[in-house]
Amino acid sequence: MANMNQKIILITGASSGIGYTTAMALSRQGHKVYAAARRVEKMGVLHQQGVQIIKLDLTIENSIEEAVATILDKENRIDVLINNAGYGYFGAIENVDMEEARRQLEVNVFGLARLCQLILPIMRKQGSGRIINVSSVAGKSVLYFGGWYHVSKYAVEAFSDALRMEMKPFGIDVVLIEPGGIKTEWGIIAAKHLAESSKQTPYEQSGLHMAGSLDKVYRMDILSKPEIVTKAICKAVNTKHPHVRYCIGFASKTILFFHHLLPARWWDALMRTLFGKIKL
Repeated sequence: MANMNQKIILITGASSGIGYTTAMALSRQGHKVYAAARRVEKMGVLHQQGVQIIKLDLTIENSIEEAVATILDKENRIDVLINNAGYGYFGAIENVDMEEARRQLEVNVFGLARLCQLILPIMRKQGSGRIINVSSVAGKSVLYFGGWYHVSKYAVEAFSDALRMEMKPFGIDVVLIEPGGIKTEWGIIAAKHLAESSKQTPYEQSGLHMAGSLDKVYRMDILSKPEIVTKAICKAVNTKHPHVRYCIGFASKTILFFHHLLPARWWDALMRTLFGKIKL
């Protein structure tokens, strides 16, 4: 007998971290999950657990279109889109190559937006649907040397707010997930990028300090586990009336509170003191 509560779900960035644990959790809850990523070779365990694997590169239009078409051919509907894919490239604005800056926006913003454009007509025809965009507290506050990454996450926040208003008449929910410090490879990769982009530049000393701090923090056990974000996403999928935002994870509410409270120059000084001048 078919599960009447089963939803057809597409989740991006599912080869590791939050995407991986979320795809597994939703599948175990009885949903039919299509897990998309570039590195499908890392997703064998998901496939063994009944998750459908799709190759998807958010920087390639044909790849996005083919992924959506594949699901439609098999299911004739898509109930939930979870835009989880993203990465962080840290570096001084002056140092980050514009090609890399564009790629950051292609993956974190424009690929997300294109998926929405393709799937929204399907959801509107169904008379229901849910878009869940994984943003970050980085969409409301800025860390030292995080410029282009923060640009992308601020954009996801604005995009989601606009989309939520537009979709309200059609019965389509738009939800933002705003994690704080989550123990994944994200911070370690961002630190590596920062160190690479800072070498032999005027920002070398402070950039390497920040990279060392970021790397060390993301290897500590104080950060929240990816499962806490998975839990929030699952709640957003399954509840009848989801929240507009789920702000979760290590220091998420604290960061936003102080960012709102402190004058801009005080925040700038705090970030430079914590990350730019002192090695942890």
